[in-house]
Amino acid sequence: MKVLRVVVPGFLSLLLAAAGPDLAWAAEAHHLTGAELSGWWALPFAGMLLSIALGPLLIHHVWEPHFGKASFGWAALFLIPCAFVFGPNVAVYVAVETMLLEYMPFVILLLALFTIAGGIRLAGSLAGTPKVNFLILLIGTVLASAMGTTGAAMLLIRPLLRANAHRRYRVHSVVFFIFLVANIGGSLTPLGDPPLFLGFLKGVPFFWPAVNLFHKALFMWVALLLIYYVLDTVLYNKEGRPRPEAEGPAERLRLEGGVNFLLLGGVVGLVLLSGVWVSEVRFHIWADIYLELPNLVRDAGLLGLAGLSLVLTRKAIRQGNGFTWEPIAEVAILFAGIFVTMAPAIAILRAGTEGALGPLVALAAGPGGQPINYMYFWLTGVLSSFLDNAPTYLVFFNLAGGEAAHLINELSATLAAISAGAVFMGANTYIGNAPNFMVRSIAIENGVKMPSFFGYMVWSTGILVPIFVLVTFVFFL
Repeated sequence: MKVLRVVVPGFLSLLLAAAGPDLAWAAEAHHLTGAELSGWWALPFAGMLLSIALGPLLIHHVWEPHFGKASFGWAALFLIPCAFVFGPNVAVYVAVETMLLEYMPFVILLLALFTIAGGIRLAGSLAGTPKVNFLILLIGTVLASAMGTTGAAMLLIRPLLRANAHRRYRVHSVVFFIFLVANIGGSLTPLGDPPLFLGFLKGVPFFWPAVNLFHKALFMWVALLLIYYVLDTVLYNKEGRPRPEAEGPAERLRLEGGVNFLLLGGVVGLVLLSGVWVSEVRFHIWADIYLELPNLVRDAGLLGLAGLSLVLTRKAIRQGNGFTWEPIAEVAILFAGIFVTMAPAIAILRAGTEGALGPLVALAAGPGGQPINYMYFWLTGVLSSFLDNAPTYLVFFNLAGGEAAHLINELSATLAAISAGAVFMGANTYIGNAPNFMVRSIAIENGVKMPSFFGYMVWSTGILVPIFVLVTFVFFL
């Protein structure tokens, strides 16, 4: 095993120094043990969520320029007490591990997809009629499994908004876009959504989701697309079937910035490469925190592809898209606080029945220990709505046995329930999946008055939850 020690730059050096000279290069790990944590440790995470929910609603003019301070503040409200109770080495360990191994890869992938997809423009005359909107949602839903929910969402959200710029009612189109393109569409391959990619890394075959989730996903797709088409038709007729004001002769539809499709293919290739490339080279950061060479190559490659997109794409294309950096900046800042504050909640979950959420986790097993599939679906899904769906998927993957060979055969229905819950129910909240928040931000930039955090949940509860109940009865009972 080749292990290289590297000099840690910037803020990470400060974090390590804060642990004290005797701990800065400690050999042993300093994990946060979920079995030792009470539910009170999740309060900063709850505060972070409430800030995101209520800040823009109640104190909009204060929230907009200061949401970064709120994100930092809630993270500090977890890390400082953690340092006092468990020692500074534990607090620093949690911060370094979270930021380096979880947050940075997350943000780099989003940045690459956001930048590259922002360089592709569907130009030409596109009127937001119910048929056109239906087709955009359908195409995005299908593409999501091939290029990921983030890639498909960033590719098609601007054409959807531009096509409907003349419409009075637009919120419903963005909400259904989040449901389908940013979430449920990515349920058929490991490329579609991070939980499925983690399953692939654990030994789940690449095409297993397509075979075992197809009918469940198709059920969701058909139900949501039909509901959307009926709703959009009713609202379109209520508006008087408006047409965009013509500013000249109709333009044929065409794609601009086609080189970015090649770059998107590069993103897919790098992500897959990092999952299948086994290397003995890794870089020692601190304690038992290592950066693996395949992951470093992936992240460096993703940043390189984003840079190439900026160089190779004509500025006029991004200007035509209304491309700005605000949506990705907002996601990066807010999710930094989310990742840090949800660390104790994830640790409690990983403790299983020995943690503060033990009674909840125990609901997934019957009297004889056999899995209850519908409970796996709902527990994985509800927790994925508020926590990162990737680690939540892993928690229940391991709770069900953790052996891919066993799960894809004897317990295939259980693994399907876990997978569907993690992917489908990421649509329940703005923070359930990263592209949700970016789609919301882009829509707001384009003048759409998006619902608040809780307002969005009214949509998801009223539309998605009844369909999830039907999915439960049809597939998991």
